[in-house]
Amino acid sequence: MLYIGLNTINAQTDLIPYRKGNKWGFCDKNKKIIIPCQYEDAYPLSEGLAQVKFNEKCGFIDKTGKEIVPCKYVEAVNFYEGFAQVKLNGKWGLVNKNGSEVVPCKYENTSCFSQGLASVKLNGKWGFIDKTGKEIISCKYDGAENFSEGLSMVKLNGKYGFIDTMGKEIIPCKYTSSASFSEGLTPVEYEGKYGFIDKTGREVIPCKYEFANSFLDGLAMVQNGKYGFIDKTGREIIPCIYEFATSFYEGLAAVQLNGKWGYINKTGKVVIPCKYDEAGIFSEGLAPVQHNGSWGFIDKTGKIVIPCKYNTVYPFDNGIAWIQQFNAKCGYISKNATEYWED
Repeated sequence: MLYIGLNTINAQTDLIPYRKGNKWGFCDKNKKIIIPCQYEDAYPLSEGLAQVKFNEKCGFIDKTGKEIVPCKYVEAVNFYEGFAQVKLNGKWGLVNKNGSEVVPCKYENTSCFSQGLASVKLNGKWGFIDKTGKEIISCKYDGAENFSEGLSMVKLNGKYGFIDTMGKEIIPCKYTSSASFSEGLTPVEYEGKYGFIDKTGREVIPCKYEFANSFLDGLAMVQNGKYGFIDKTGREIIPCIYEFATSFYEGLAAVQLNGKWGYINKTGKVVIPCKYDEAGIFSEGLAPVQHNGSWGFIDKTGKIVIPCKYNTVYPFDNGIAWIQQFNAKCGYISKNATEYWED
């Protein structure tokens, strides 16, 4: 099943990546070329800069095509909170929007900044740095996730717990698995069962489920044999009758029944029948669905608005979606099915 989270990077679509043959450039929404197709790869603008690949190296350009971050990096990740992750000589660092390498490429791994801190891996252990590169929380954890709602999930000696932005342990590392906090709660696994705790570590929903996902839109997907949804009091709102389900996005969740996928609303009513081979989440009013081995998009009434003819698709983000054709070539499409490429 296509189960891709929304892109948290703030993409902008005043310039759209455009592919001509095997080269990439940028166009406007009417397909007028703004930046010539000269790159091996190109990504949507993020905080005013776009990642491009030239001579097999990654860098960033501005809206005029001016190179801001030199194309010298082996890998890069789009800008977020003013910084981008870059990889050089097998190590990761961070650059700012002036192209300066504020955090040298010396880490085994990094994350993007979240709430002013980024996780970094050094000598096999994870910690956190601030935007000057100063180590705020020492590299002592086996794993660390981005801060969410003031807390970061960390792993120590095979167990998960939570720390605050000063590095203070708020919830002990005693859980087999967990996730970042969402809507004030997080799912945790303890002694083989899942439940939910709040930000003080208090168990608010007992660990009794085979699996549980984070709360979104006030409901959380849980497994009790099959899948259903509970509210924050632990009350079962939608019975566990589905073979699988996604979380709710834009008021709808994809569910699988008798091997086929459809969508339900937050009362549990089936609003789009379970007739698709696979299905993804709604984003910007559209959701990807697969029929007879090909992907397209439907709206919230179930109407197919972009025909099922692609090999792979991602959800829409700021008006465009990345797709892959069956010839393995990629490109971007708009919500009115405009294809931004030419072969």
